Amino acid sequence: MRRLTAALAAAITLVGLTASAAQAAPGGPRNPISASFADTFADPVIVRGDDGYYYGYGTSDPLREGEKVAHRIPMARSTDLKNWKYVGDAFGDLPPYAASNASLWAPDVRKIGNRWVLYATVTETTTAPGASAIGVATAPKPTGPWTWAPQPAVPPRAAPGGGWWWTFDPSQLTTPDGKKYLYYGSYFGGIWVSELTADGLRITGTPARVAVDNKFEGAYVVRRNGYYYLFASSANCCAGPTTGYSVSVGRSRSPLGPFTDRDGLRLDASRAGGTPVIAPNGNRWVGTGHNGLITDQRGQDWFVYHAIDRNDPYLDEPYGINERPMLIDRLDWAGGWPTVNGGAWASDPRDARPAPTPKPGRLLSAFSDEFSGAQPGWSWVRQDPAATVSGGALRWPVQGADLTGTGNDAGVLLRTAPKGKWVAETKLTLPLGEDVVRNYQQAGLIAYAGDDLFARLSAVAIWNTRQVEFGKEMPFADALSYGGTIAGTPGLTTTWLRLAHRVDPVNGEHEYRAGVSRDGRHWTWGGVWTLPADSNPRIGLVAHGGAEPAVTATFDYLRFYQW
Repeated sequence: MRRLTAALAAAITLVGLTASAAQAAPGGPRNPISASFADTFADPVIVRGDDGYYYGYGTSDPLREGEKVAHRIPMARSTDLKNWKYVGDAFGDLPPYAASNASLWAPDVRKIGNRWVLYATVTETTTAPGASAIGVATAPKPTGPWTWAPQPAVPPRAAPGGGWWWTFDPSQLTTPDGKKYLYYGSYFGGIWVSELTADGLRITGTPARVAVDNKFEGAYVVRRNGYYYLFASSANCCAGPTTGYSVSVGRSRSPLGPFTDRDGLRLDASRAGGTPVIAPNGNRWVGTGHNGLITDQRGQDWFVYHAIDRNDPYLDEPYGINERPMLIDRLDWAGGWPTVNGGAWASDPRDARPAPTPKPGRLLSAFSDEFSGAQPGWSWVRQDPAATVSGGALRWPVQGADLTGTGNDAGVLLRTAPKGKWVAETKLTLPLGEDVVRNYQQAGLIAYAGDDLFARLSAVAIWNTRQVEFGKEMPFADALSYGGTIAGTPGLTTTWLRLAHRVDPVNGEHEYRAGVSRDGRHWTWGGVWTLPADSNPRIGLVAHGGAEPAVTATFDYLRFYQW
């Protein structure tokens, strides 16, 4: 965080992005829906009260530019999911076990019995530095008054080897038999589920891990047609204009898992799966993640989440609080799998032109290389003599070097790309093993406009996980901003990678969409990064991130296809 017929899987995986699909349902909300009362309203969740109103809750931040003081779980109310009004903060105080510097993040609100129950991350407790917990409070109404329970629903959890697992991002679920569960956790420790006591105030029994550490956080679980769907966010929530946050999903017949994606890949494995639900799509919204779900009175499902306007990414000063307003879009289901806006993802009334689905066509032989003879047309940035060509492949020992930040000591092997729309593809073999830590060895494709301006698609070891990350670095506010979005799951040793390019017809930006395959036939298309209209990116290969333990990246070809 599933298997379908090939045609249906392709229809969903390739997500036909069209201008009409990018809009919310007719008469639906216009993003960001929190604009009337807040500049930022992160980690949102919405519930429907007994009075017919919708109530929204967000992470503790200042609501407006220049305000500087955080609201402890701000609350808002709406009659129609479109028009929202701020109605106060849930708390003036912290729970008794919170440290004085604690913040309250990622609320989840449910009705249990005849009262409302609010769960929230308490970022620091009196147990020890860095020991977080899930706090719980109750109220007679969705707007309170809220009263903290004297003990946390989930207490701090010591991590094997030292420190404290991140006990973040609660999400409550009640099953048809009346049992209550709480999902919680984040990158350090993974996502867990525990049964709750009947009143919902504390966990009980033995917890089960349902998603691997170092890939997922922000769990939200719903039951639909006999399956439990675990939505979870990946990558960085808060990297300003390069925030790659995105949401993927797995499902299970049991609330305890195991959760698997559309391709049958488990979410609790080193090469964890996850079927894309939303990712940055090329318009102004990046960092599209940490979702909740709400069903309106007509039965339409809506996907509530936060995102970052890449043109206005911070609340006040650069590299301060990330400005993450609340967005909402239609959630569609096809063949048992959810996707936002029919696969168009985040809607934006300013811009209805998300990057379309790539459809590779004729091979562009003049730009391609099979590594079977002489290799004209290549050029190096920092040539690596260890890279060799023989037997129809480029073999490149992964360098102990990198491109992110100011070091810029990694080699980059480049070719001039075609004009217009095209798809670049490579077949990469990179034996990174399973589970063990090999930070951050990687290899793959790059759209390179300079050492500090690029989009890199690579199979990579991130602690104990193996992921395909699509990262971007760019200059911003007299510094460098880097972030990544998770594009897919790598193969056991061999992964096929694609970068699909087009020039935005309105603003002239170079748009690159990431594609990933484990067999070279079935493709998952992930998020989009853009490079400036006045840049001249070339396309190439990279193999870097760490020389120990030694591993060699093998590229079978670099092919360009007409699109």
